[in-house]
Amino acid sequence: MSRHLWVTALVLASVHTLAWAAELGPEQSEAKSHGIVLYNQHKAISAEPYLKIAAEAGDREAQYYLGEAIRFNKRYMTEEAEKWYTAAANQGDYYAMYQLSGKGSDLCNAMGNCPAGTKTAGEWLLQGRETAKALADKGDAEAMYVLHFLTNKDEWLEKSVAAGYPKAQWYLATMYREGKGFFIFPGRRSDRIKELFKGSAEGGYPPAMLEYAGILRLEGNRDEGWRWIKKGAETGNAAIFSDYAYSYSDAENRWGTPVDYVKSYGLMSLLLELNGGGGMQVFVEGELPRIASHLTSEEIDEAKKIGADWKSTHPPLSFFPDKLGFW
Repeated sequence: MSRHLWVTALVLASVHTLAWAAELGPEQSEAKSHGIVLYNQHKAISAEPYLKIAAEAGDREAQYYLGEAIRFNKRYMTEEAEKWYTAAANQGDYYAMYQLSGKGSDLCNAMGNCPAGTKTAGEWLLQGRETAKALADKGDAEAMYVLHFLTNKDEWLEKSVAAGYPKAQWYLATMYREGKGFFIFPGRRSDRIKELFKGSAEGGYPPAMLEYAGILRLEGNRDEGWRWIKKGAETGNAAIFSDYAYSYSDAENRWGTPVDYVKSYGLMSLLLELNGGGGMQVFVEGELPRIASHLTSEEIDEAKKIGADWKSTHPPLSFFPDKLGFW
């Protein structure tokens, strides 16, 4: 069988596998959701046992995130991480194929002692490209975005942007801001960056909301910028939420927001639930006493209610690390 036919067979097998992937029960589904939240909060060690429950039940997304958590904790591709990436990849997960395509020098292959059926990094890369392209050809904008990293071809990033994938729009905007690309008219670069961040923000991608808000502020439109900060905070993105919460206790904040120490204290307190994940703990513990100095005990009780109300009506605060594992 030719290499092309072999890879095509693997892709078809992966797609077929999706049809019989096990469905999770309520407890397994809850464990998976909780594990992903913990992972997104930079609590990968705590996430592992929850993700493992769903991964062992055959859930490919849980398998991928478990591989990510293990690799993040160990800071390298361990045998255990590779096992779970492989399980996800065998169910058609091209993110897992991407991770396996960069697993290093293929030591077992070089030593000639790989277990039977083990694919090399190059074989995973080829399968990842074929899998993502099959979906991209059907209009899958996310697959186009990942295909950019699997092929190192800018055309796939541009296609993903044209298809309206918010993360691709944000990524291309950051690349243009760093000097990538050629623009005949100097002002066109900044216009295009703004267009891309705006499109990505409108598509619901929080980092773009923060970027677009900053552009609006520099243009003198602080009210519209603040609206995007609030919208970003409501997604649970910890970086934007901290800006939103802190601004209410800063009389000279860059958004011109009126001081509201009660609201600031209530919202800032929620960041303590990240338990140090992402380095937020030091910042919050330093600011809360300052804010509390402006409040009575009754106002602090009111602030706690504001925090509780926010928590009950919004997603958990998280850092949302890149799914491709850029850390």
